[in-house]
Amino acid sequence: MESGQALPAKIKTVWRISAGCSFLVGLLITGGLLTATVIWQWSRLFWLISAGLTVAEVVIELALIPYRYRFWRYRISERDVEIESGFFFHQQTAIPINRIQNVTLEAGPILQWQKLQTVSIETAATSHKIESVLPETAQQLKQQIMALALEAKPDDR
Repeated sequence: MESGQALPAKIKTVWRISAGCSFLVGLLITGGLLTATVIWQWSRLFWLISAGLTVAEVVIELALIPYRYRFWRYRISERDVEIESGFFFHQQTAIPINRIQNVTLEAGPILQWQKLQTVSIETAATSHKIESVLPETAQQLKQQIMALALEAKPDDR
């Protein structure tokens, strides 16, 4: 789906902040293991492994940001909403318009700070997300998807 819409570039900042939060959590866990090592004479191996895994996870997460950004696309047609992501672990999802029951806009504190919203598309069985788009785009997508869903007949295929 090369013709689909890409996410705004601001999403890279959100992903970097997410990696930073992962790093902080890893540091807290490593610090706890280091403290336990000192207090209860545990093996140094525990906190060394934790520190190594924390650093490796953050480095990998940061390295994958350009990859995630390049291969994440969405497109809305009269028949379905298509979401595509990944190259090595390629995933294509098509959500039939006639199955959509609700469209919700979500934004946590980091997304609000970056002025982004996530569009959550809900069917009876599951929920799919168009990650972090500009608020104007999110409103437009919500209106467009709901208008198409209201027009669709249950037996449309």
